[in-house]
Amino acid sequence: MVDLDSALSISQTNCLPLCLVPRTNRPTRALLLGNPVLQLPRGKLSGNCYGLFRASLTRNCTKMRLSRAEHKDIVRCTEHLRPTRQCMKILKDRFPNHSQSTLLSIFSLEYQKRTKKTISRHHAPDVIERHYQRYLSAAKAHPTAPVLLELANEVDLSPALMARVILDRYLQDPQGAVPSKPVLNSMLKEPSLIPDQTLAKHIYQCTINDCCYGPLVDCIKHAIGQEHEVLLCDRLKERNLSFLDENQLRAMGYDKTPDIILEVPIVVEGHIVHWIESKASFGDDQSHCTYLTEQFWSYCN
Repeated sequence: MVDLDSALSISQTNCLPLCLVPRTNRPTRALLLGNPVLQLPRGKLSGNCYGLFRASLTRNCTKMRLSRAEHKDIVRCTEHLRPTRQCMKILKDRFPNHSQSTLLSIFSLEYQKRTKKTISRHHAPDVIERHYQRYLSAAKAHPTAPVLLELANEVDLSPALMARVILDRYLQDPQGAVPSKPVLNSMLKEPSLIPDQTLAKHIYQCTINDCCYGPLVDCIKHAIGQEHEVLLCDRLKERNLSFLDENQLRAMGYDKTPDIILEVPIVVEGHIVHWIESKASFGDDQSHCTYLTEQFWSYCN
């Protein structure tokens, strides 16, 4: 949680790695580059870890402050946007003082929250059939138009997720048997494998125009995460800090590990730091709490 009167300090980069600091009840500076923290106030959590801090790994990046009021303004602006290329232009025009990578991180997080609340209704059998029949009619009438992309925007569903729904329905046999996930995923990654070339074109249009979901986005996110883990290791080596990375820890038999464990703990402004977890995403209150529950508390053992 962030104190409502405080401001978030973020880097103008898509990478916002996170670390836990034992027994922190005031803002502290990050281990590597000194960015101020998101403060977790006492009374909200039990245990011996209260502070989260960020460390940006991008060199010579331009830093600025994003106030809570500004963050709320950006979130409100994203409420009616769709995950298309045009939405980023709208955000950049509205908030010119913030980088596109920062705005994309915030929008992506907010859109994923929105999708989780509504995705189930798009998977109801009658809704799937209605979407599919609407697509068939539109594709027959306007085969060269981006009808599947337009349908996704009309019903407020991610283009890539709509593409998955329609392709899954297309691949069903007359008895209603669903295709295997490997077959479905391979066609989403390589639409030329789809026998119907008109559908293949529409699937491709949805994939390349979705900035939040789909195989292209997954590949980019994975690459960013891997890149910044390498940058983290490089920065630690530059400071002659002895550490074990995730691969080394798994080889030693650990099944759930942070990205880095420091073999010799260090002290940051009086607080002992044992380990570092890197996250290439925007960290708001909800995501911090989710990571605490699903990952960070287990690291404190």
